[in-house]
Amino acid sequence: MQTEPITIHAIINGEKVPTEKQAPRENPTHPDEIVGYAPLNTKEETVLAIDAAYDALKDWAWTDVDERIERMERAIQKLKDATPEIATLLSREHGKALYDSKGEIAISIMWMEFACKNVKKVVAPQEKKHENGRTIITFDPVGVVSAISPWNYPISLSTIKIAPALLTGNTMVVKPSPFAPLAVSKVVEIIAEEFPPGVLNLVHGDAEVGVELTSNPKVAKIAFTGGTKTAKSIMKAASETIKKMTLELGGNDAAIVLEDFDVNDEKAMRRMVISNFLTAGQICMIAKRIYVHRSIYDAFVEKYIEAANKWIRVGDPFHPDVTVGPVNNKNQVKYVKSLVEDAKSKGAKVIPLGEILNPELMDNGYFLQPTLVLGADFHDPIVVEEQFGPTVPILPFDDEEQVIELHNESIYGLTSSVWGEEEHAIKVARRIEAGTTMINTAAVQGLDVRFPFGGVKQSGVGREYGEEGLKSYVETHVINIPKTLELPYIPE
Repeated sequence: MQTEPITIHAIINGEKVPTEKQAPRENPTHPDEIVGYAPLNTKEETVLAIDAAYDALKDWAWTDVDERIERMERAIQKLKDATPEIATLLSREHGKALYDSKGEIAISIMWMEFACKNVKKVVAPQEKKHENGRTIITFDPVGVVSAISPWNYPISLSTIKIAPALLTGNTMVVKPSPFAPLAVSKVVEIIAEEFPPGVLNLVHGDAEVGVELTSNPKVAKIAFTGGTKTAKSIMKAASETIKKMTLELGGNDAAIVLEDFDVNDEKAMRRMVISNFLTAGQICMIAKRIYVHRSIYDAFVEKYIEAANKWIRVGDPFHPDVTVGPVNNKNQVKYVKSLVEDAKSKGAKVIPLGEILNPELMDNGYFLQPTLVLGADFHDPIVVEEQFGPTVPILPFDDEEQVIELHNESIYGLTSSVWGEEEHAIKVARRIEAGTTMINTAAVQGLDVRFPFGGVKQSGVGREYGEEGLKSYVETHVINIPKTLELPYIPE
């Protein structure tokens, strides 16, 4: 395993660009260990990256779609070959268990392959003959795209933008999060090598870089995954030049457990636990609050604790039995702890879950033992705010009208799940305000890259994945050829 710190660089117009300043990225398991260094790019360097993408667009936008697909397929194969190395790097800098890192890369590849197989259908021109003549409809690139990705799933939430943007003829500048910049930069480098200079560029940095990416007039679209608060600033910056936007934002996703749910279904209960604690709870689409019908509440809690204690094993991400690693960063540890302590101070019961496999790491790394919170109020912070960490509240409800109202009163609406007899669950799901609702499963386990994904309300704008995710990177261009150039009626 690589233990010496690595150094990554910005990629501008096909060249690795060394920078004067760099930021270290520590290992959340061993915070005194530096995994690598990422550049701190300047506004001026960001402008150079945008200019490179703008210049490359002139040729790339007209490149045949078959060539675009061939280039992306070569990048996919290289990513497959590099998966062991990249997954190891991701676990070291992020903290997620090794199986989880490999899974993230697998999801990325799955989406990239889907995009390659379906892009021709999405961009194929349409011609319609009619009584007034004929009309040609083309689907053209939007232009230069700024992609800003988060730290929790840095690779998949970057490739979800890169693949459709490049395949539909756009050029791009990518900015990863400083909390997980290394592995995703390796992935961007692998992809960029298969495309002409300037088509895919990479920069890192602080606020001034983000501001330039979201306000520069040469940028036509912003693709952002992250917090709702940041998205509001992005929308303001983009408003000056009316940029296109795809925003996948925060969520407070609920799991609703109906009275006809079988609490003795061990596989279903395991799916529930995984939907709460995969990636230490640091997934935007994870189930962050569980509402259980009062008639089965006590039995559900009992079986839930049993399932959690079987699956949750906390420790070093490279331990073969570990399912939950450390939290990604110190600030997130502090925030999650504050929510749990607040609930406890108000009388809630906090139950530790799972087994700690590496006790010697707990005090030094960014570890939190997963917890279950019982007895919280419906409007306590741990229920209404996105915890983004390894804790989950379970609350009883009395009837469907009540739980639907509790769900829908949230300002968020990314994903949700309903658990119970299938047709009954679907009936309830139809009344849920969310971009995606899953039945008897949740989070990544219920994700299907063939279908659109995104949020309603303050959880986002637009959709990713599926054909709709590809279409979000094209502009519809209508060319009318009427039979006559005269107006049909001109009053005298």
